[in-house]
Amino acid sequence: MSESHLFYQTTSRRPRVARSEGIYLWDSSGKRYIDASSGPMVSNIGHSNPRVLAAMKRQMDSATFAYRLHFENDAAEDLATLTASLMPAGRDRIFFVSGGSECVESCLKLARQYAFVTGQQQRWKVISLFPSYHGSTLGAVAVTGMHQFVEPFREMIKEMPKIPAATCYLDHDELTHEERGLRYANLLRAEIERQGPESVLAFIMEPVGGASTGALVAPDSWYREVQNICREYGVLLIADEVMTGAGRTGRFLASEHWDLKPDIIAMAKGFAAGYAPLGAMAADREIVATVMEHGGFAHGYTYAGNPLACAAGLAVLEEVLRQKLIENAAVRGARLKSLLKSLMDRYPFIGDVRGKGLLLAFELVANRETMEPLPAELNAHVKLVDEAYQRGLIIYSRRTRGGTIGDHFMVCPPLIVTDGDLDEIVQLLIESLDAFAKSSGLPLNTTRQA
Repeated sequence: MSESHLFYQTTSRRPRVARSEGIYLWDSSGKRYIDASSGPMVSNIGHSNPRVLAAMKRQMDSATFAYRLHFENDAAEDLATLTASLMPAGRDRIFFVSGGSECVESCLKLARQYAFVTGQQQRWKVISLFPSYHGSTLGAVAVTGMHQFVEPFREMIKEMPKIPAATCYLDHDELTHEERGLRYANLLRAEIERQGPESVLAFIMEPVGGASTGALVAPDSWYREVQNICREYGVLLIADEVMTGAGRTGRFLASEHWDLKPDIIAMAKGFAAGYAPLGAMAADREIVATVMEHGGFAHGYTYAGNPLACAAGLAVLEEVLRQKLIENAAVRGARLKSLLKSLMDRYPFIGDVRGKGLLLAFELVANRETMEPLPAELNAHVKLVDEAYQRGLIIYSRRTRGGTIGDHFMVCPPLIVTDGDLDEIVQLLIESLDAFAKSSGLPLNTTRQA
């Protein structure tokens, strides 16, 4: 490869992309890849959708940029109207951004400004989960629970309180699953009391875990109790739906699975499905009205409500609804989860399969009974991804337990995926796992069929 003047997170190189269509991408040599992670869980409607491209072209022929303090634009207004119609009742005030980190930052600042203008200046602490990931701005890093993303910047941020995520699959006790959920939820109550209820502004959480926990789903009881605790203490509930929103889990918002009504909601990634940088904050109308009455929202971005990005986002949401992709995510997700669970027969080192809809992951372990992780020096989260990539299968991995140990892999294809696509994904995954097991000296149960 020639020298590159770009730099990324690491020094590793990948081929140049040449084109993309549907669930596939091709590199410059003509090799085809199945996008079985939708990039970083972004490409919800697949690549190069002709209706979205046509909508973007129409907007390009009209106007590509109009600053929001100078003009309103139809694309932003229409997208806001459609987005509001898909939100919980009353959460119908929309603020556009360019991505997930900007969106979480906006949620935090709206919550704080609301407290500030309502005489609750002492409320500034935002409780979050560990592990968790909420973005790369310094404000988002302050509520993120992953060591490698926080440690270099610790002196530059006001780090926020954390409580353990509901990793019930690791627990060995006599409690039922629902009792465990309540136990984890009550950690929020205890932390609010420990911090001083008058100082706690908000609780932010991913309804279904993202890359930090590998599609972690808490017990149903956890969600109900967390919402109750927030209401009891006057703490705002912020749902980080950057990864889960726009249909990924089989509902438009993952919060809907538990009838949650967050005060503020962050969406990005699949919201515009990679066609343009775009995210949206949806907020309680009373919160927004109060802030606006006191001089307006002291926050903003140059590209907030950009007409080209909003035209893309509008076309993406219309495709999600037209093709019934939310329903497809639920149906195909249930089948994919079953297929992934069946791999546990062949691979004793798969310790857990979890998730909702087409936000799914499996975790590798050294011992399924104790859930002891594989040795960190094995670098399983890198090796298996590379084995799959060599075979034209793209999956997404992270360290599972705080970002330092453990290995999980996200299998989250676009919501347009078919049963035939799932069969091909799983077959390539089997080939990759076989090669990984052989190179790593891990056992295979070849007497049982995956």
